Amino acid sequence: MDLSQLFGSNGLRRRRLACAVALLWLGGAAGAMADGPVRILTEEFPPYNYTAQGKITGLATEVVEAVLKELGLQGHIQSMPWARAYETARNTPGVLIYSIGRTPERDKYFKWVGVIAPTVYYLYGQPGKAYRVDSLEAAKTYQIGTVNEDVGEQFLVGQGFVKGHNLQSSVKYGHNYEKLKAGRIDLWIMSELTANYLARQAGDDPARTLAKVYRIPELSSDGYYMAFGMHTPDATVALFRTGLEAIKRNGTFDRLQRKWL
Repeated sequence: MDLSQLFGSNGLRRRRLACAVALLWLGGAAGAMADGPVRILTEEFPPYNYTAQGKITGLATEVVEAVLKELGLQGHIQSMPWARAYETARNTPGVLIYSIGRTPERDKYFKWVGVIAPTVYYLYGQPGKAYRVDSLEAAKTYQIGTVNEDVGEQFLVGQGFVKGHNLQSSVKYGHNYEKLKAGRIDLWIMSELTANYLARQAGDDPARTLAKVYRIPELSSDGYYMAFGMHTPDATVALFRTGLEAIKRNGTFDRLQRKWL
């Protein structure tokens, strides 16, 4: 029998058939992951994702966990240096990565599930110090602290900055805050929420130790994502999109934002 005969006629029949096909497609994606937990990679990037008392937590982590719960899936979250997490997720099918900033350069490497947390990026400096930065071009005369292969570093490299020349790359975000305070770098590219968090963790008042020298709109208009590499089947990505959309509809997403922000 023609499947369309089971669903009525005309527009209603077409809509019901489309829904049935979508459910079968998404069900196949869930079935493909039923053999074990989803591998999920992140980094130490508080307060979005970080390890506390032996457990990975944070705003973005709780959003990812809520999506897994909504979909009835188990996940295994690992924290590692960003460059390694980035390359692993980029090249390994079925590996989810968060919190990842979306840029045009990254669009050819990742399939984007959706935004899981807001962000605003600045070049930070020391309060009371004079800076002549009214554009990214002007910032090229300064030494800027970055983290290896993170979105801030990749963005600046794409704008003509050079690692080892005017970019001083590190592997930990907290190192750059300490380097800025000590005067070993002039500026620090970082999201506002993380910059303030790291300052407070060091026992400082961000208003006294950090100055917003230049806002970077290209990294501030959207937010952090969860994503899969291009080798991951579209059905898997679509499944996670349905989970993220569901927690945004049912209020879970907003509740987590209020908890952490």
